Amino acid sequence: MFSTILIANRGEIACRVIRTARKLGIRTVAVFSEADADAQHVRLADEAHCIGGPRPQDSYLRGDAILAVAKQTGAQAIHPGYGFLSENADFADAVAAAGIAFIGPSGASMRKMGSKAGAKELMAAAGVPVVPGYTGEDQSPDLLLNEANRIGYPLMIKAAYGGGGKGMRIVRSIDEFLPNLESCQREAKNAFGRDRVLLERYIEHPRHIEIQIFGDSHGGAIYLGERECSSQRRYQKVLEESPSPFVTPELRQRMGSAAVMAAHAIHYANAGTVEFIVGQDGGFYFMEINTRLQVEHPVTEEVTGLDLVEWQLRIANGESLPLAQDQIAHHGHAIEVRLYAEDPDAGFLPGSGTLHTLQLPPASEHVRIDSGVVEGDTVTIFYDPMIAKLIVWDEDRPRALARMREALAQCAVRGPKSNIGFLERLVRHPAVVNATIDTGYLDRHLDEFVTPTQVDTPLLLAATTRQLLQQEADARSAAQHSSDATSPWASADGWRLGHGGLRRMAFLHGEQQIELQARGYAGDYLISLDGHDYGISGARLEQDALSLRLDGGMRRFHVNTHDSEFFVHDGEKRLRLQFESVYRRLSGESAAAENKIRAPMPGRVVLVHAAAGNTVSAGDVVLVLEAMKMELALKAPRDGVIAEVRAQAGEFVEADTVLVTLEQ
Repeated sequence: MFSTILIANRGEIACRVIRTARKLGIRTVAVFSEADADAQHVRLADEAHCIGGPRPQDSYLRGDAILAVAKQTGAQAIHPGYGFLSENADFADAVAAAGIAFIGPSGASMRKMGSKAGAKELMAAAGVPVVPGYTGEDQSPDLLLNEANRIGYPLMIKAAYGGGGKGMRIVRSIDEFLPNLESCQREAKNAFGRDRVLLERYIEHPRHIEIQIFGDSHGGAIYLGERECSSQRRYQKVLEESPSPFVTPELRQRMGSAAVMAAHAIHYANAGTVEFIVGQDGGFYFMEINTRLQVEHPVTEEVTGLDLVEWQLRIANGESLPLAQDQIAHHGHAIEVRLYAEDPDAGFLPGSGTLHTLQLPPASEHVRIDSGVVEGDTVTIFYDPMIAKLIVWDEDRPRALARMREALAQCAVRGPKSNIGFLERLVRHPAVVNATIDTGYLDRHLDEFVTPTQVDTPLLLAATTRQLLQQEADARSAAQHSSDATSPWASADGWRLGHGGLRRMAFLHGEQQIELQARGYAGDYLISLDGHDYGISGARLEQDALSLRLDGGMRRFHVNTHDSEFFVHDGEKRLRLQFESVYRRLSGESAAAENKIRAPMPGRVVLVHAAAGNTVSAGDVVLVLEAMKMELALKAPRDGVIAEVRAQAGEFVEADTVLVTLEQ
């Protein structure tokens, strides 16, 4: 076995590889960018070296710098993780040429799968079912349009190189084809350096089911079961589970056999994933092979009891597959969700900033946390904003879902916004609970998963009660420290001159201001909201746990506060509020804001669609910003005339920068 390996990656996957390497007594070398100098993978590794600036192309995509560190430190193998150079055939070849083992498939195998077009042709020749489509090299718009008409609508345009949901468009009519083709080609060019696309028939309401495969250098290949990945938003997976509740034993065997056929067709060695699109009738079609370890590999580990990274290391070291196909056993059910720094209520806009609070459930036999950050770390603008992967296991799917709900309830993030609330709604939604979700469900019904526009009244009342109790505690503390303890002004009994203890309070929920009035003291209150009175009695606060009787029924909440922010959770739902002065009013800035288009986050301007003097309508795309591996279309807030364009294509801009103004 290797004595030293280098991990050519960052974040949670680098930390995860380090854990297995340490278990096997293997020394680890990390590489890092200037932005990651204090990152967790740097601290966990036995040795770490800086390889360049914060941008991926200046560091984690620099194969020459990574190889130089490997040679300098005597690393015998390089683990690429996923993303970055993990599916770069040239890098795999360069590693092998340097006499270092690449912990993954060969460059030759990668090249066969590197083009979705070539991969489909190869799989069809090997007898693996494929979706009808066009994969030719002729990319002229007229020919592609003719092929689209031949295939029929709906169809999908996909970037021939790359993955991760980038460069994909669904087209439902001939009129939509050319605009979507241009957009897809542009995104593919920016993301992967090549704008070649392929066309394929779009399967309505499909399931996304992938098979974990492993091959060795001795001609062996097996599959380790399937993962259901149908909970997706814009082709990005948000929940994965194993086994799939949709797959029957017979279908599992057929899909597994097809996946092994695919592995043999490209002489595959090491870990890989064969992804299939599956129709409601059980028909399955090859999509692609991911020639690396997948983000969602932990659910396979949880149900098989295997360490897939250990398998990767052993196979890269020249060993045969540790087990035969008939020795692979599955037990229980595992589910994974990805906790991100993003704002689901703002179109899942990626976030960045310091994690002032990061609370995650403790690890146990039922709960696993894979993370590359801890409280106090910074989520930077340069990389994927994942905070952690939360994985649960139990004997069956209903109990695993219950474990996930419990685990999510214990999560809290303060700093950048997170998708915790979105995930909590997801794992309670009937489409997930009943296992009927398909790959397009979230995009079709996204309003069912984002924060309701109407604030949950019990959560709001809990925040109000928490603030009332805190005010009284502060008043008691002030009275105890008063120079005249007999003064009525130092009393903390809730009495107020002229209005019988009336207290006015206000919170901000996003841009919405909520005003309340409260009477009462010491845990017994009458709170007025929008013309309704709510009786609170017996309110008690023990650390962050608030218990109270609301209209006769006992309720329990967790209420965390920091400065003027309130985070309320009732075990199922959560609410984030900002405590405000009751006299605050939303200023006239909102009207002025309608005259400006600002950068919602740091990024690079990709396209500018308008110039000074142009007339625009509300919703027209004016600029396209690229940030955190995604394109953001910035739209006109109202009808009007462009007064000034302050940015140009290729320019890097900071968050909140005014990019375009409209005439008054």
